[in-house]
Order: sequence, then structure tokens, then C-alpha cells
Amino acid sequence: MEKIAVIDLGSNSARMVLVNILDGGHFVVFDELKETVRLGQDMDWDGFIKPQRIAQTIKTLSMFRRLCDANHVEKIFAYATAAIRRAKNAKGFLDEIAMTCGIKVKVLSEEEQCQLIYQGVINSMDIPKGLIMEMGGSSTNLIYYNRKNIVHFVSLPFGAVTLTDMFKGQADTPEERAKKMEEYVSQEIGMISWIPQVEADIQFIGVGGAFRNLGRISRMVKKYQFSQTHNYEVPIKEFEAIYEQIKKLDLNSTMKIKGLSSGRADIFPSALAIMRGVLGKLQQQKIVISGCGLREGVMFRYSCPQIVEKPLQDVLGHSIETQVKYFDINVEHAQHVYDLSMILYKQLKVLHKMPKMYLKVLRVAAYLHDAGMRIKYYNHHAHSCYMILNSNLYGISHRELICAAFVAAGHRKGSDIDEMELSKYKDIITPEDVLCIRKLAVILRIAESFDRSMSGLIQGLKCDVLGDSVIIKTESEQDCTLEVKDALTAAGEFKAAYGKHLEIL
Repeated sequence: MEKIAVIDLGSNSARMVLVNILDGGHFVVFDELKETVRLGQDMDWDGFIKPQRIAQTIKTLSMFRRLCDANHVEKIFAYATAAIRRAKNAKGFLDEIAMTCGIKVKVLSEEEQCQLIYQGVINSMDIPKGLIMEMGGSSTNLIYYNRKNIVHFVSLPFGAVTLTDMFKGQADTPEERAKKMEEYVSQEIGMISWIPQVEADIQFIGVGGAFRNLGRISRMVKKYQFSQTHNYEVPIKEFEAIYEQIKKLDLNSTMKIKGLSSGRADIFPSALAIMRGVLGKLQQQKIVISGCGLREGVMFRYSCPQIVEKPLQDVLGHSIETQVKYFDINVEHAQHVYDLSMILYKQLKVLHKMPKMYLKVLRVAAYLHDAGMRIKYYNHHAHSCYMILNSNLYGISHRELICAAFVAAGHRKGSDIDEMELSKYKDIITPEDVLCIRKLAVILRIAESFDRSMSGLIQGLKCDVLGDSVIIKTESEQDCTLEVKDALTAAGEFKAAYGKHLEIL
């Protein structure tokens, strides 16, 4: 298994992720580091990165290099963005990094940066058309895409750090300063010719540390019980309420905000003002926060080079495959359980009448129901639930992921779904979801029983609904007594979920 490192040397912070490259075009992050370096701070005065910023960055990258060496990383991909792209002393700085740290940093052009951000987003979110806003310390990138193709992009020459510097001391109160920044950003956005062409039904996707902090604050305000950043949604009304509160605060008060990292407190109001300036030109109902961006774009490109020409067509499927490989799940068994689950789901539709969205839920639960085996066999259904909840799967909403985890939790005999644990997510899932979780868990349990020997004996199924009974006829060329006997142990749960007696022939 190959190990690589990806370093993003941004205008505000330097980030590194260490990555295991798996066979078949997959990757898993196994460590990360982040340090605030503020390369873009005070650059507007003369165009030079300041000596103290250079020293801090060299120290940070030396630390990154030591971690890479300790983990036997084979390749380091290091990229610099806006601040170094514009710096007059960039060449000397990069030469010093190469000589001191042994790391060769590539300075991305605006187009290359936007391409990598786009590839990180489009291959991790099931959103066919959207406007990506990626905000760094010295630049703000807007990428408009439709049908998985970039239509327009622009890199604006200001970010949270540079805007903070630009408006320092230009107003008597924080609120007045925020208003001036909003007006400036709105004016700049108004000069982009293609902004009026952005369709109203696109999704607005936020990328970068400011958006991740916004998501954390939102989750804390709502006491949101699911901690995953990727695919978290912030309604515009909620964003406005957060902004209205924060734009009035001085630095000391801002630093006390729960969910906001201390290294971002001084520039966060500026970041919110940039968001407000952009959103003011659009008609959006929510911000979808992406936990993936430039670094993930690099990972996807390296592990799965074909995405350069054509993005993944099945984001969720690729992400599931990654987890199957990482958790060393029996692929043939998982595939067969999924196939049998789908047959049962479709043939029992007259009874369960579940909407199409639950197909995605069943798919995740069927493929990953044995993930908990990586911990231990006993009680593995509960371990699988935890692992799915924390899998950070791509291409699936928080609501769907929670449902899938609890479907997997109910796939074993005697594995009653934990009502108290499920109730933690009552503000995310609906009462209808709870009923569907129980129905899907029974389907998954029967499907797994039908491959109890893990030899694929049962090739097909036919379900007949007759009066107060459901009769499942198995298709097999060999004796499948074990499978039928095991599946019949779910008869009580089937009656409770579907109101019918279960018979299996």
C-alpha cells in the first residue's frame, strides 16, 4: 500500500494530509496537521511575504517533513495558492523551502487551483449542478458547473486575511466595518459578467476553513447531534442570524464563540462579510458545506487518474467501495446480500411503499453491514452502526447515512434497534424514517440469512403476498436448508414491521 502526503500551503494556513492509496482507485486519510502561517497578511503594502511569515512557514514545513519521514511517505505533493502566486519574493521563498525542508512546492495557477477544488467537490458530492465558493486567506474562488462540467470560474483577489487588512481602521465599529466590506464585495461580484446567468435551482457549495467554522457554529447553536462537516446544510436565514450577531462583536467577544477556532477569530467576520456579499447576488435557500476541496482533488487525481477527463458517475458507489476495501469486508458476500436485499425491496414495495430515497439507505447498509467485524464478531452489528455513522461516506445526506447505520444495526437476530440511541437524531430523521428503518432492517436480515453460508446458494427470490401472509420462494440448485431456517427466525420482526406472516419455501 502506497503512502503519499498532500500539502496545501494557503494564504492563512498550511495543511497536510497523509494518505493510504488503496488498489482500484481509492484512498484513505490516516493523519493530518494544520498550522496557521498567515502568508497573505500585510502583503498588500509592498507585495512581499514578510520574514516572520517565511520563518513560521519553514518551521511548519520542516515539522510536516519529519512526520512524512516517520510514516515512510513515498511521495509529497505540495501546492501553493494565491499569496505565493502574487508574492514578489516567491522564487526565493520556494527555493529556501526546497533547500531547508526538501519539499518542492508547485505554485498553482488560478485555473489549476479551481480545477482541483472542483474535482474535490464533484467527486465527493451528489450535486449535478452548483456554484462552489472556496474562500482562502488571499483569494475567493467561484466555480459554476452544470452537468458535471465547469461552465465559468473566477478567482477574486481578496480573501478573509486580505480583506481584514484592507479595512483595518476604516470604521468606528465592527458593524460599520462589516457593512463597508459587504459593499466592496458586492461591487466586485457585480462586475462578474456570468453571475446573472447562474440558475436559481443550483446548489451553493461552501469550501474552506471559514465554511467549516460556520458549520460548527450552526451545529452547536442547534445542538445538532451529528458531527460530520461534509454535506452539512446551513439555511440562509440561519446564516443571516449568525452573521448579524457576529458582525457586531469585537475581537475578544468573537474569540469566545463556541465552535470557532481561535486562529480564525480575527478574520472570521471578514469571511462572513464575503459570504454575505456573494449570497446577496444569488437567490439561494441554503449553503451546503463541503469538507472536500483542493486536497481531496489531488487525492482523487492521484488514486483515480481518469477523473481528470470524466468525474465519477457514481460518487456513493465509489465511496462504498473504499470502505469495503478499508474494512476488509467479504466483497462477494456483501454484493450478494445487496442483490437479494434489492429483490426483496422491489417485490415487497406493495407493502412498504417507501420512497426512492431509501434505496440509497439500503445500499449502504447492505454493503457495510459487516464492517463491525473489524472490531470483533460478537456484537458486530452495533459496531457496524458506529462505523457507518463515522464513515464520512460521500454522495449521501446526513439523514440517509443515519438511517443506513441503524438499518445495519438491526440486521442480526436479537439485535433490537437501540431506541435511546436513535432518539439522539430526532431533529435529523423523521418518524417516517424510524418506521422505514425497521422495515429495511428486516429486509437486510432476511437477505443476509439467505447467504448464511456465504456461498451464494440462493440465486433468486419470488415474493407472493397472499392474504395475511407473504410467501418467499427461493431459487437454488443446491440444498439451502440452513439459509431458509436462518431467515425464518426473522418471522416475528417481519410480522411487526409489515403486518404479515412470513413463509419461506
